[in-house]
Amino acid sequence: MLGALENFMYQIGQLFLLPVLAAVCLLFLYAFWLLGGFAVQGWRRRSGGGRPLLDYARANPGASEDALDLHAHRLLEAPRIVSRIAPMLGLVATMIPMGPALLGLGDGNLGKVSQNLTIAFAAVILALIAASLAYWVVSVRRRWLSEELLAARALGKETAR
Repeated sequence: MLGALENFMYQIGQLFLLPVLAAVCLLFLYAFWLLGGFAVQGWRRRSGGGRPLLDYARANPGASEDALDLHAHRLLEAPRIVSRIAPMLGLVATMIPMGPALLGLGDGNLGKVSQNLTIAFAAVILALIAASLAYWVVSVRRRWLSEELLAARALGKETAR
């Protein structure tokens, strides 16, 4: 009975390898897209634009501070999720091929071991790069949005006069 349960769990775990690897690849590509958008926003900020929270405050003059704060959280939500989810998926993508690698090691099939370890380490590297890029973008954008929130509060006080 225990052997059947272990085999069932092993087979279910192996089913997730392709979707997890695809997700890691998508997150890796998204992180570079995010980095490009960040670079464009940084360039626009130098020339006076690229301030989405201030644009929102100007478009919605009666917006409360809570509404501005909520909008700032929405702007950071996707990259923040990526910075947290990517390492988890990287770990999953590392652990799934370890089962076949250990089976290959037990059978003396070093080719199977090296193939599975290559997949495992490549996936975790891509996931950690994606998480690092997303975390860096989120950190800097959080500071930018805090600065914009202060400016939006001052803008709200000026329009209230």
